[in-house]
Amino acid sequence: MRMAVVFGLFLLVVLFFVGRLFYLTLIVGPENAETAISGRTETITVEAKRGTIYDRNGNVLATSVDATTIYCNPSEVTDPRGLADTLVQLFGGVKSDYTKKLTSTSTFVYLYKKADVDVASTLKDMGYDGVYFLSDSKRVYPYGQTAGQVIGLCDTDGNGIAGLELYYDDVLSGEDGEIVAEYGKGGYPIAGGQQQTVAATDGQDIVVSIDIEMQEYLEERLTQAVSDIEGNRGDSIIYDGATGEILAIASTPYLNPSDRSTVEEGATTLMPINTMYEPGSIFKSVTMAAVLEAGVLTPESEIYCPAYLEADEYTVSDAHARASQTFTLTQILAESSNVGTSLAAAELGFGPLYDKILEYGFAQKTGVDFPGESAGSCSEQSTWSLVRSYNVSFGQGISVTPLQMARFYGALANDGVAYQPHFLLSYPQTGEEPTYEGTKLITSSTVDSLTGMLEAVVTEGTGTKAAIDGYSVAGKTGTAQYAGDSGTYVDGSYDISFIGYLPDTDSDLVCFVGVTEVPGDRSTANAFKDIMTFAINHYKIAAQ
Repeated sequence: MRMAVVFGLFLLVVLFFVGRLFYLTLIVGPENAETAISGRTETITVEAKRGTIYDRNGNVLATSVDATTIYCNPSEVTDPRGLADTLVQLFGGVKSDYTKKLTSTSTFVYLYKKADVDVASTLKDMGYDGVYFLSDSKRVYPYGQTAGQVIGLCDTDGNGIAGLELYYDDVLSGEDGEIVAEYGKGGYPIAGGQQQTVAATDGQDIVVSIDIEMQEYLEERLTQAVSDIEGNRGDSIIYDGATGEILAIASTPYLNPSDRSTVEEGATTLMPINTMYEPGSIFKSVTMAAVLEAGVLTPESEIYCPAYLEADEYTVSDAHARASQTFTLTQILAESSNVGTSLAAAELGFGPLYDKILEYGFAQKTGVDFPGESAGSCSEQSTWSLVRSYNVSFGQGISVTPLQMARFYGALANDGVAYQPHFLLSYPQTGEEPTYEGTKLITSSTVDSLTGMLEAVVTEGTGTKAAIDGYSVAGKTGTAQYAGDSGTYVDGSYDISFIGYLPDTDSDLVCFVGVTEVPGDRSTANAFKDIMTFAINHYKIAAQ
């Protein structure tokens, strides 16, 4: 009997251990093994090579070149102080930061990302223990600050953070791969334990509308304009009304993505797209287009224009004092009369004017392929007071972007047809070319009449400095008050601009030049003339 009890107890113990072994081996064994492996592995990201950005002529604006990322297993490093000294000599930085990495308890630490291949090879030849090298790539910008705001920036991990680098990040970035490294006791690598589990897939290239030669000159002349007329910031666009392509665009101060040591405030903002402002008199063409399309007035229609208008508790007057007189609609635009434009808008009606403002694409985004586009702003017409109604007609009390203005004037240059402004032209690897549909914004008869009126601005009005020998220029000067920190208009300082096109040519290019916070009565028409003259020569634009 006692033997039977002992045997039974022995059998129970055996069954317990067999069951426990079964549980540990077959039930939780795989899970424990996976946990153990994950606890002694490090995953190293292998970055995909980022796609190249080309200008319209095949010039490289941004590309990725070979680089080397350096990392270490601190448990294998035998000379942390000496290695730290070497890293400072080769890559700069602070010795204590390197020492902290080299003596950490981790089995994997980045020492330097995206080093020049030659410099990394110098370190590799020194044969330090525990230091490893990973083939990588880094972003370079061959033209420096030229078109830097347009191209944008990538962070140290290769992600787009501004400009086209950000907007087309998903296209350019590709898909990263990874390497899994397995380590044994003490943090030492296991032989055969490192393998590339996922191969990187490189990103796609893109071709954009920028012409780097046109861009370079535009930036140079814009810088000069801001200096010459003592303004704060400047912005400019060369825009093709026939296609919607943006050939050159910039605002000061410029951004150099190759040198981030001194990034000025505002350098990452591309004002013609990202910033709205009150346009002033260049908006009078919008009002005139609406008036002409409605048929309420013609270019020859005469309007008696008093020296000033009373509106609510305010007065509306022209920029320069004058006696009361009668103007034709053409003269009102040529002399940039605020009073005359207000009265012309009243003939149309402010409700129809508001409808046309929206129909022409203002107070809404153009859809340009660039991050952070501003839609501009125009309050509901039902909220307008009389003085606000007058002000909107000549470009105050409404906010637009220079790109919206370029699109509108581009429609005038292109027989009333407007296109979506854009940068992307093609994906060269696949041959895909996106299409952009045109929209008939303005009737051809209105375009003809308004173009003639805008030509008079240059031949006999406020824009004579924009005249180009041998070419007809249609354009408009702009002088706008702007609000200061207190929210009220600043006295004696203005945002000024000129925008125009070449009606009697085979080109539909539009040029805008603006400078902010300009003291006194000055003009950007000279800058327009120089930039457009460069375009005439560069693109061999012929007068017809």
